[in-house]
Amino acid sequence: MADAEVSNKRVILKQFVTGFPTEDDMELVTATVRLAVPAGSASVMVKNFYVACDPYMRNRMSEHNDAAYIEQFVPGEVLGIFGVSKVVASGHPDFKAGDLVWGMTGCEEYSVITHPESLFKINHPELPLSYYTGVLGMPGVTAYAGFFDVSKPKKGDYVFVSAASGAVGQLVGQLAKIAGCYVVGSAGSDEKVSLLKTKFGFDDAFNYKKEQDLNATLQRCFPLGIDIYFENVGGAMLDAVLLNMRMHGRIAVCGMISQYNLEKPDGAPNLFCLVAKRIRMEGFMVLDYFNTYTRFEKEMAGYLKEGKIIFVEDVVEGIEKVPAALIGLFSGRNVGKQLVIIAQE
Repeated sequence: MADAEVSNKRVILKQFVTGFPTEDDMELVTATVRLAVPAGSASVMVKNFYVACDPYMRNRMSEHNDAAYIEQFVPGEVLGIFGVSKVVASGHPDFKAGDLVWGMTGCEEYSVITHPESLFKINHPELPLSYYTGVLGMPGVTAYAGFFDVSKPKKGDYVFVSAASGAVGQLVGQLAKIAGCYVVGSAGSDEKVSLLKTKFGFDDAFNYKKEQDLNATLQRCFPLGIDIYFENVGGAMLDAVLLNMRMHGRIAVCGMISQYNLEKPDGAPNLFCLVAKRIRMEGFMVLDYFNTYTRFEKEMAGYLKEGKIIFVEDVVEGIEKVPAALIGLFSGRNVGKQLVIIAQE
């Protein structure tokens, strides 16, 4: 099989996106690839098993004329995506054929990774490999770093998590409970609200689509105010949260999914609350915390094995399903971590 030439289905971006993306903004194409790396190259060739659909990818689909927080996709080229893979050929001394890895790959059946030092070896193959697109991968590190390193929780803190049933939110809530906090989450359906309370152990949760007055809702859920807000949505939710933060509260800004498809983002009229209440509001990038991965993986794997953390996935099969799965994130179609099976293990 090594050095053979094989078919390689891949998903490319057809054109830059303005407003809400559609499946037609992407295209499934078929190329061929040789299962080898060039002589003298330090690259690795991987076979992709799972790829992760993540909200940050929307920003990469637009053309940025100013400094963007992450590099944009290139029309006509394969989408970059986090995935779980197996090495099939290697020119790098740290990787050999058969190694299981996760990290940034291509949205395709086989990928050449030119900088494999960015890949992480999988140390717990006894757990589902798909977990490395979520709880043991980028979303897990995001939740852990954003909550513990940025939010700096204390036992007894009142914690609010938006988009709480998503890949990151569900983990933040459970980590907050482990830390001894009171946790409330918001989600976009009654099914997701039930999941938060019955499966993830949130103290309370609400369907924001059914609430007419978010300020009143938060006052009801947090009569004493909010110590920590884990921000995933932005817009009206952020503005209502600002009114309900406690003195010296902390806001960890992970993402703002409500704003990604708007040509003119919403403002936040209540920002002066940051001054009046001495609130610390801090954005963060998971890339800055990958150097803590070894410690994180050991701790999170332990929580999973002990049953202290539960992780819910929304799985579809077939690379041709990637466009629909990715677009579905922005209408809340997914329940849990959205991932796509590219090949069976």
